Amino acid sequence: MSEQLTLVAMLKAKPGRSEELGSRLKALIEPTRAEAGNIDYLLHRATDGDDTWMLYENWRSKQDLDLHFETSYLKDFLKAAPTLLANEMDLRFFQQTT
Repeated sequence: MSEQLTLVAMLKAKPGRSEELGSRLKALIEPTRAEAGNIDYLLHRATDGDDTWMLYENWRSKQDLDLHFETSYLKDFLKAAPTLLANEMDLRFFQQTT
């Protein structure tokens, strides 16, 4: 089985903070995609207007994802997250089976 790991992160903005959350998430895209272990890093926004954003990420391995969580730009985002998010991030991890 492949070591590749998929992370789906759901982030719901506090009222009035969705645009700022989206801007901060968009700022993560370029440096994250430049990481050696990153395969995909895709940002989505809910179509029903409930201020929910989703990151769909594929990583070469769990070790590569762990390194991502140690980057200064992600640490900066996580430090600001409580002021932007209505609740805790919902992180789901998956491995491809087919």
